[in-house]
Amino acid sequence: MLAKTWTSPEVPTLTGTPIPVTLFNTATEQVEVVKTQDGVARLYVCGITPYDATHLGHAATYLAFDTLVRALKQAGVPVEYSQNITDVDDPLFERADATNVDWRQLAADQTDLFRSDMAALRVIAPNSYVRVQDVIAEIAAGVGVLLESGIGYTVPTEDAEGEDVYFDLSASQNSDLYTLGGMSHFSPQQLDEAFVEFGGDPNRPGKRSPLDPLLWRARRDGEPSWPSPAGEGRPGWHVECAVIATGTLGNTVSVQAGGRDLRFPHHEMTAAHASAITNEPFTEHYAHAGLVAYEGTKMSKSLGNLVLVSKLIEAGHDPAAVRLTVLAHHYRENWEWFDAELDAATERLRTWREAADRAEASHPASDYPQQIREAVASDLNTPKAIELVDAWALETQPDSAVLDVVDALLGISLTA
Repeated sequence: MLAKTWTSPEVPTLTGTPIPVTLFNTATEQVEVVKTQDGVARLYVCGITPYDATHLGHAATYLAFDTLVRALKQAGVPVEYSQNITDVDDPLFERADATNVDWRQLAADQTDLFRSDMAALRVIAPNSYVRVQDVIAEIAAGVGVLLESGIGYTVPTEDAEGEDVYFDLSASQNSDLYTLGGMSHFSPQQLDEAFVEFGGDPNRPGKRSPLDPLLWRARRDGEPSWPSPAGEGRPGWHVECAVIATGTLGNTVSVQAGGRDLRFPHHEMTAAHASAITNEPFTEHYAHAGLVAYEGTKMSKSLGNLVLVSKLIEAGHDPAAVRLTVLAHHYRENWEWFDAELDAATERLRTWREAADRAEASHPASDYPQQIREAVASDLNTPKAIELVDAWALETQPDSAVLDVVDALLGISLTA
């Protein structure tokens, strides 16, 4: 079952020469042409855990891969884009308990807010948008496959009636489809630290290896649970994405993408789970967006310094200026949000729209449309594309063809 998405913006169809899209691959540490399966680019981007509103870190990730979708479209490549909603997860349950709200209602409210933020930012909606709670049966079946193959194993519990199920990383690596640290390039110490940071339990008694991740958590009092081949319980984080990705896109995807903080354990474990279930390689291409801080400090809920998209819009800022602020940074860059950058983006947008008012179809054609196209197709180089639009906006008689290019590739309407 697919969740409701949001209304996608209309994207102009560009004339001219399509440009093949290249994208940095975290696994190979090289910029590579995006591969397709049967001529289709299949993109899986990890979605939100809906327990708080969309902040600029979220927006930067989804704008990065919205740009990828747009770049592939200009290249004439059909895109199948899938995204999940992690609405069965510990942080959601903890926030619901802390605020005395039913977790389902909290998830629904925050997912609605995310949809409205994405629509305001003119992000193209995924073809498949899937809530975890809608595919619990499929995830449970995937856990059953892993148990039958011996890659999933049970661990006794003291606070539950059943047993937890874990994923045997050593057994998975014997298949040649996954190598620990092979994508993230983390050192053993980095693997250990990241595993703990994202909720791993290396010291759990009964595990075969400290980094083995949870596949299925046996039912505990006060927690939601569902039936499975392993008994009543709920799924672990990584297997959720593995099953949703393969269920919506097929066993092998073109690109798995998300924020840089997801490299390990989440993206490596997702790929390991998917490959172990299907016995096929999950992907060869991983793409990661940089992280966003706030004026010299890490952006976090605990510090109370989140820059929320919805609050910026409520304050009267043009969503196009918010989008332009983000796209002024290369998607792979770690950067800091400064309020002054939004002011600069607002002024830039005003200059561009004034140039659009001067542009007419009768004005001479220029090289700007193709140059902007080349910049975006080259590892999503939006800062270079913005520089080109800045130069275009200084022309006495701007080429009107640039308007469609800016709309199609940067997602910014200059006639608004």
